[in-house]
Amino acid sequence: MTAIPEPLRSMVFRNADLPELFHRTDAVAVARQRETTRTNRAQLALLVLGAVPAALPWSVEVGDSLQLLDLLGALAYASVLVITFLASHRKAKSHWQLNRSAAEFIKSNCWRYAVHGSPFDTTTQHPEAVFASRLEEGLQELRKAGWDDPRDGLDGPDGGLITDSMRQLRDRAYTVRKETYIRDRLIEQRRWYRRRQLVSRRGALVWSGTVAALTVPALALCLLQTFGTGRSFGLTGVLSAAAAGCLAWNETRRHHPLISAHSVVEKDLESMQAAMETSLTERQWPVAVFETERIVSPEHTDWLARHRG
Repeated sequence: MTAIPEPLRSMVFRNADLPELFHRTDAVAVARQRETTRTNRAQLALLVLGAVPAALPWSVEVGDSLQLLDLLGALAYASVLVITFLASHRKAKSHWQLNRSAAEFIKSNCWRYAVHGSPFDTTTQHPEAVFASRLEEGLQELRKAGWDDPRDGLDGPDGGLITDSMRQLRDRAYTVRKETYIRDRLIEQRRWYRRRQLVSRRGALVWSGTVAALTVPALALCLLQTFGTGRSFGLTGVLSAAAAGCLAWNETRRHHPLISAHSVVEKDLESMQAAMETSLTERQWPVAVFETERIVSPEHTDWLARHRG
């Protein structure tokens, strides 16, 4: 039985095959995203908690004049101020977005290099030098915006930016590179955007329903007071604060605009996949890869979320 030549063998390329710089940057992005989420959640919850003591029909007095429940409310508001102050100094949201942009920029250029996407196509002379130069230019712009470059200590003559797997994939035949890119990059991204659509839809449904569930009893209590059939209810303020908190959380997570943005990207990737699998020629391949990477970039998704949301 004749063995298949190395350049014609199928190959799998995953995130694990990307350089260490990607993994470090991606880990920081995930950590800062979680920190931002926890901070926002805590601030909203404490603001609602601070309104609760004023709505309660009883009081707990300690000593001659200290109102324990009011003290708890004051502590909740004070905690919001402390958390806000700490968050302004840590700048978790800014670091999250910068590191996410850096990680996706590195990942995108690694894929372009590995499969001969523009500007690292087959005709490019010294593609490794071009890759290092383009990567450095993009990361330099991110450093100007405040990104902390974690590359100190990375080994390798090129800083470890080009892995053995990237070189191996680049040395494969066009048909192998195309198969690997479509399966391990394009289709994986389509699945990711489809999953995010489902998550965003569930989130939008849950939080919109919660806002409605809190607003309806608040409306009922207001109507009772308006027509004089009920006494003044402090609970109305708590319900209103809770509904406002849920609405703010829903806006923070951007469920509605992301549903639309992810849907558009997923459909664009579907069209690109159909073209790559049917009519695309090897000459058109570099530009097609470049366009696919543009479609899946965070900047493109963010633009769609702002303008279509």
